[in-house]
Parts: sequence; C-alpha cells; structure tokens
Amino acid sequence: MMPDKLRIVCLGDSITYGFPYGPEFSWVKMMSSAIDGVIINKGINGNTTEDMLQRFKRDVLDLKPDYVIITGGINDVVQGESLAAITFNIEQMVSLAREQNIKVILGIPTPVDYSAWERVLQNLRNWISDFTQNQNIPIINFCAAFYDENKNLRKELLLPDGGHPTQEGYREMFKQIDLNLFK
Repeated sequence: MMPDKLRIVCLGDSITYGFPYGPEFSWVKMMSSAIDGVIINKGINGNTTEDMLQRFKRDVLDLKPDYVIITGGINDVVQGESLAAITFNIEQMVSLAREQNIKVILGIPTPVDYSAWERVLQNLRNWISDFTQNQNIPIINFCAAFYDENKNLRKELLLPDGGHPTQEGYREMFKQIDLNLFK
C-alpha cells in the first residue's frame, strides 16, 4: 500500500493567509510548490492565538496532518493581550498537536514598524526561541527575512501599514523555511 502524501497545515493569521494578495501569493503557496505533499493554508485575517486555539481541532486535528506550522501573536499584541495569555495559547496548541503525534514547527512572528508593538513582539519572539529550544521544537525564523545584515528593518518588504509583507516580503519569508524539516 502506498503511504499517504505528506500533509502540512499552516495555522496562522493574515500573514499566513497572504493578505492582501490572497493565498495564491502566500509563503504557504510557495511552500506547496516546493514540497511534494498537501499543504493546507489555515491563515485567517485578524486571528489571535486565542482564535487559533479555538479552531485548532477543526482546522488542524481533524485534518490529521503530519506537521503543523503555527505562526501568530501579532494581532494579540495589537489588541493589548498579555504575553502570558499568548504563550498559554501557543503551549496549548503545541500540547494538542503532540497528543495526536503531529510534529510541531513554530514560526517566529514578523516585525511591525511600530516600536510599542515591536517591543512586546520581541518579548514573544524571545519566549518562542526559549520554549522551542526547551521543547525541542523546530522554528522558522520569519522575522529574520525582514532585516539586512546590519540588523536594519527592510521597510521595502512591508506594506505602508507597517505590518503586512509585500509580495517580495512573502518571497523572503519563504526563503526562511528549511525544507529539510519535512523529510
């Protein structure tokens, strides 16, 4: 019997979805062109990590993927959610996936060109880095795509809203994915 095709669910917000261009211009679509398997875009514009947790059963567990890539937190920060609440939601999603033997990969949230939000997001990125190291979870450092070698924000990769990637920004995000994670 032939093994089923590799199944990967990408769970997130507008930056997973591909806003404003749509899923056909997302990093998820680029990934589906590079990997032989079924890559499912479950990014929903405006979603917080709480929203993602609430739909986790339907949008991840029920689809029985081999992998889930979880990327979120920016909308939580914009809405003033606490770091404790965001990290709790992420921990719950990781736990639910692991209970079903789904391999978890966490995406590091992209930058926002607004310093007050960026400070909180950096705390979240630091937490994700520590958490994934302690839990032996691979990461995709989407944030790194938006900085040059001198650690300057590449604003040309962000739309005028300062938060969503341009089409070139999505291409740079895709370049951060180590496709060997899925072998």
